[in-house]
Amino acid sequence: MGSMKKTLAISYLMMALCGVSMASTVYQVGDSAGWTSMGGVDYQDWAADKNFHAGDALVFSYNMQFHNVKQVTSQDFEACNATSPTATYTSGSDAINLERLGHVYFICGFPGHCQAGQKIDISVSPITSGPSPAHWPSSSRSGASSDLNFNKLYWTLSVLALCLSLLAY
Repeated sequence: MGSMKKTLAISYLMMALCGVSMASTVYQVGDSAGWTSMGGVDYQDWAADKNFHAGDALVFSYNMQFHNVKQVTSQDFEACNATSPTATYTSGSDAINLERLGHVYFICGFPGHCQAGQKIDISVSPITSGPSPAHWPSSSRSGASSDLNFNKLYWTLSVLALCLSLLAY
């Protein structure tokens, strides 16, 4: 039994370390109100104070008898046009990974819901850790930027190597 406990301990450690290296934030769209056309949720206000990054996830929770989630283009977002979405979600609890930088648009495809405000524009930005390059002294910009990128890469590869070595054990 000692061997099984050791294997479990190593597995938990590996999951914890690997999880840290791929950390992301999960956002519940609309917080406790969820994804709805009732209740006066202003989804643009909800998103305005959040920093979304590639790797983060949005969770849309809703009653699937009355709502859905449609990922649309910026033009279809502005027009509340749900006829040609790039993706459709209907489970009532949809976790959507933010994979690319830029804007991602979601609306409810039920008639009148988007027009009533059940729509959200998510701006996905790059992850920054430290002051932005604009705040660095001009003489150290390129060096500081490359050092920062090297440190991130070194840390990520170190954690990956540790995870793989634990997996091989």
